[in-house]
Amino acid sequence: MLGSLPAIAWERSEPAPQWAVDAAKTPTPATASKAAAVVLFHEYRIIVDERNHAIERELYAVRILKPQGRNHAHCEASYDIDSKLNYFRAWTFTADGKVLPAKVADFTDQGEAEADILQFTARVRILAPPGGDPGAVVACETETQLRPYMSEELWPIQDSIPVLNEALDLSLPAGMHFAASWHNSPLIKPSETAENHLRWEIKEMPALDLENIHNTPAWNALAARASIQWGDTAVQGNNNLWHAIGLWAGNLEQGRHDPTPEITAKAQELTAGAPDLYTKLSRITDYIQKNIRYFIVVRGIGGWQPHYAGDIYRNKYGDCKDKTTLLISMLQAVGVPAHSLSVDDRRGFIDPTAPSRFGDHMITAIELPERDNDPRLAARVKAANGKTLLIFDPTDEVTPVGLIRGDLQGAWGYIANGPDSQVLQMPVLSPETAGLSRKGSFTLTADGVLTGDIAEDFTGDDATSERWFIKDNDTKEVHEKLESGLGSDLPGLTLKGYEFRQTADLNKPLGLDIHISTTSYAHTAGPLLLFRPRVLGSHVRKVADVMDGKPRAYSIELGHPGHWRDSFDIALPAGYVVDEIPDPVAVDLDFASYHSSVTAKGNLLHYERDYVVRKVEIPPAKAAAFRQFESAIVSDEKGTAVLRKQ
Repeated sequence: MLGSLPAIAWERSEPAPQWAVDAAKTPTPATASKAAAVVLFHEYRIIVDERNHAIERELYAVRILKPQGRNHAHCEASYDIDSKLNYFRAWTFTADGKVLPAKVADFTDQGEAEADILQFTARVRILAPPGGDPGAVVACETETQLRPYMSEELWPIQDSIPVLNEALDLSLPAGMHFAASWHNSPLIKPSETAENHLRWEIKEMPALDLENIHNTPAWNALAARASIQWGDTAVQGNNNLWHAIGLWAGNLEQGRHDPTPEITAKAQELTAGAPDLYTKLSRITDYIQKNIRYFIVVRGIGGWQPHYAGDIYRNKYGDCKDKTTLLISMLQAVGVPAHSLSVDDRRGFIDPTAPSRFGDHMITAIELPERDNDPRLAARVKAANGKTLLIFDPTDEVTPVGLIRGDLQGAWGYIANGPDSQVLQMPVLSPETAGLSRKGSFTLTADGVLTGDIAEDFTGDDATSERWFIKDNDTKEVHEKLESGLGSDLPGLTLKGYEFRQTADLNKPLGLDIHISTTSYAHTAGPLLLFRPRVLGSHVRKVADVMDGKPRAYSIELGHPGHWRDSFDIALPAGYVVDEIPDPVAVDLDFASYHSSVTAKGNLLHYERDYVVRKVEIPPAKAAAFRQFESAIVSDEKGTAVLRKQ
């Protein structure tokens, strides 16, 4: 169904406009011949009136070159109660010269986001073009009334396919200012075609294709784009623009953090008798994590503006903005200042050199006393005003206060704090804040059977991952996933049992005790018995392009800092002695280190390794060092011990 919108112009089968006819005649350049599709023309035309209301017309024409390129011809248009879709028209220019206008039946409407935890009023209209086959050109034209409270166009100037011609045309009322910033693109100056009528044009933008490139930052963080802003927030200078964006966000939050008597009473109850700030923060954050259900209700400006703290507390649910709002309110009730911090889960998407209000998440920046040095409050950073801020995500139900998960570490966000609003980089934590300590005690028999017990203790980001794993799966699924994961290292595995420890206490490591047996772990070769001292667990990163020595243009993602330790004892079968063990490995680089050793004493073989990651990503210039490092790990993990029968 097409929803509640009135019938619009496509029903009249209007002839294709001249811009679409011209675009369809554009030849495919040789540089795009291997692509699945090529964008021939893409233009945004925005007209802003004196009340700061804007209408946007989008023109888009794409040639399908291969069957998999059809997806690029499925044009879309979003609309909501605050952003009306005036019309959506489309035409297909087939390879044999026909022009097929899109009919009502070629369009479908659906919610902009579909999930059990979402209630969105925003909708999206999607075209399945008639005759959308290789060789055809699909041209789409939409007109939308933009949200009246928004005065920014995030212009995606790069796609996963080549773009030949693109432009943004902005018409402003007399005296209105604009500001433009560019991400992963050189600055492009507009031409002024008339008074306060600006036009940016780009020719032959190459595709950003990451299909065979591994461990890169997020696609949206790498793709070139521009932010074009107008109105009150359109000030010059990056810091000034970030400050204006923070003030804009702060105005939306005005009065919504104010604690009600009920909130104040609950916050004081939770913190009564707390011996220190960490305990006070831990009790309040733990309450919100466990008692305020994550649920999104978005209607119009509700996508940007939080609900009132009192309503969130009473209803016991909210989205990321709401959970941050309630946390700020409860902290305010006990004398701890805190502020909202808009971020994005795709590290690198928010760019300090390209100010924009767009991000996909909101978390909290908590002010710490000047002399506080509690090591448990590790996720801290200095703001421009000299204050120390603790970064915390109240939406993350399994990461304790004091830590932040890996995809936020090193990323940027903007803080809404009145005159102290600013862009802010989140900290990269010490390796000692996350990781895994694994100890195993095993017995190997002469026929190759290995049995044993493993004790694992997860901390930080690794504990977070495991807790989500437990939370998202039932007992049967947990057993199957554990069995599958262990089985990749241990063929013929029998998972005899397992027990988790300290799952609910976020301030303690998450423990896992495992009991296993596996057949054919060791293999005979005449009088010799061969097996791998590294019983389980792998630190190899599968970055095929780097390991093959191909040129690297993008940073290599390492995940998160951490410290991982393995200590395995293997009791050898009677009648065998150690004939050969792998050499020790020691590699120390600025971004990571790896050490391992195998020792033999009596009938016991001991394997020890220590792996440390210090960075969240490394530049492409270090690809050769990364390759050397990974090669050492691969070699160690394949190392074989040889026993000889006496």
